[in-house]
Amino acid sequence: MPTDLALVARVISGGHLPARSALLQGPGAPASGAIQADRIRGMLLGLAIGDALGNTSEGLGAADRLDRHGEISDYLPNPATGGRRVGLPSDDSQLAFWMLESLLERGALDPDDLSARFASRQIFGSGGSVRQFLANRAAGITPWYLCGAESAGNGALMRIAPVVLAHPEGPSAALWLDTALASIVTHRDASSVASCVAFVDLLARFLRLEAAPAAEWTLATFLGTTRRICTDAPYRTRGGRFEGWEGTFPDHLERVLAEAVTHEWTVREACEAWRSGAYLLETVPSVLWILARHGHDPEEAIVRAVNDTEDNDTVAAIVGAAVGAIHGAAALPSRWRQGLIGRTQAGDDGQVFRLVEAAVRRDWG
Repeated sequence: MPTDLALVARVISGGHLPARSALLQGPGAPASGAIQADRIRGMLLGLAIGDALGNTSEGLGAADRLDRHGEISDYLPNPATGGRRVGLPSDDSQLAFWMLESLLERGALDPDDLSARFASRQIFGSGGSVRQFLANRAAGITPWYLCGAESAGNGALMRIAPVVLAHPEGPSAALWLDTALASIVTHRDASSVASCVAFVDLLARFLRLEAAPAAEWTLATFLGTTRRICTDAPYRTRGGRFEGWEGTFPDHLERVLAEAVTHEWTVREACEAWRSGAYLLETVPSVLWILARHGHDPEEAIVRAVNDTEDNDTVAAIVGAAVGAIHGAAALPSRWRQGLIGRTQAGDDGQVFRLVEAAVRRDWG
């Protein structure tokens, strides 16, 4: 069931949830079936691994990264551990696992608890939108749903995956609504809400699939949900081949992905065409095109995200959650799993693994 119907009414009636009314209707196509424990582990560990593989070379262009590091296929030396080649978190996996922690402790989504939890701990490398959220809280802005930044950054999408576990019934109106509420804790934006809902809906389906889906199915399913949820708010591209284009978020996704399909671009070619930074007009098509081209191969999908994108820790975290949900933890290279320290804060080594196992054991029904 939704978190709190009275809360939902206040948020929606106050105009604080930027989404179409279809959000409350939920998905048209159900997906049912039991979820194997290894798929849950895969989704959560894939997210943490993608973040850790990428965050030591975040922000570089693909060519510059290749010149400095060669093709990255394992953890780079990390200054925070004296140069050891181990996997440490950035804000991507920190916020995702704090969300999981909140879900486990509260038994359901509690956005107020989530907001307070995010604000009470040190975040490694937070983006500008999360910093704005923290500043709003520090300024005494209340309630929680007024603190989120009005931003089309990817900071909500990168942490949203655990919400799917609180809804064992699969894709549903309740799942969509909880996802939307969780997203606006930090990002009150139409493209962010739509992206989070569409991605969590995909995860709910990925977790139940018997095999990797066709690329066309992945793109059509995500785009269909985005089209139903996203408002007509205008967005403008900021660079690359599509610089200067203005229109709705779903229109942008359909346009650039159609070009990628037509030209059969590699991941690097596509991400150079539309850019691959923290702006959702760049992050989302990058994630979808990686899944379209490499979703059948979890290692290659994550390697391409790490090497071929600018905001590579976030893109790799989102891609990692997706391919982990499809293939399970056993399909992720053992060197990545063994090299992951599993921190969510300084000094809590192994907490990621403890939370993953708690999520597996939990009866979410």
